[in-house]
Amino acid sequence: MTDTRYTVAVIGGTGPQGKGLGYRFAKNGHDIVLGSRAAEKAEAVAAEVTERLAGVAGAGTAKGAANADAIAAADVVLLAVPYDGHDELVASLAGDLAGKTVISCVNPLAFDKRGAHGRVINGGEGSAAELAPEATVVGAFHNVAAPLLWGEDEFLDEDVIVVGDSADGKQVAIDLAASVTGRPGVDGGKLRLARVLEPFTAVLISINRKYKTHAGIRVTGLGEH
Repeated sequence: MTDTRYTVAVIGGTGPQGKGLGYRFAKNGHDIVLGSRAAEKAEAVAAEVTERLAGVAGAGTAKGAANADAIAAADVVLLAVPYDGHDELVASLAGDLAGKTVISCVNPLAFDKRGAHGRVINGGEGSAAELAPEATVVGAFHNVAAPLLWGEDEFLDEDVIVVGDSADGKQVAIDLAASVTGRPGVDGGKLRLARVLEPFTAVLISINRKYKTHAGIRVTGLGEH
């Protein structure tokens, strides 16, 4: 576990993925600011997280704010918004995100009669994570299940794979992953590999439907990392 304490703005913090990740970060000592288009909505969910943290030794704080205010108050920004409308939202916040470390867990997925599948971004040459050039962007937390994040287990029995072009940026996500899994995240390589991680979530959705579970990813052969 890291001793570094971050203040994390969770954009999309009122949704199940954002709320769950924010809760895990705060439960393990980081401060979170849940962001939403409407501050009141974010504040209500932050109160729900705060109630859940009552009695947790060493827990961080949870607050709610409008998106731009949440970003301004934070060291790190987590993008946990649905892909529909994602591009427009990121563009509208471009000035606020500039210079920040931004972690994207956005999955561009689509669904049809055959189930979930990944969308093709920029003819296969792009991903949701490759959208904020003025920020230090990393991809992480794509494959963790929201119900487990808000669940009772102390840690999730899986690994968080982190991709990015900045070693410092990746280290932030690697540190934060310990709040979710109890161990550092796994450095998966360059940011362009988000093009693999994002649609892989569709495979986990298929597995979950088949086996009625919440499957995750474990990386073997690393020993104690």
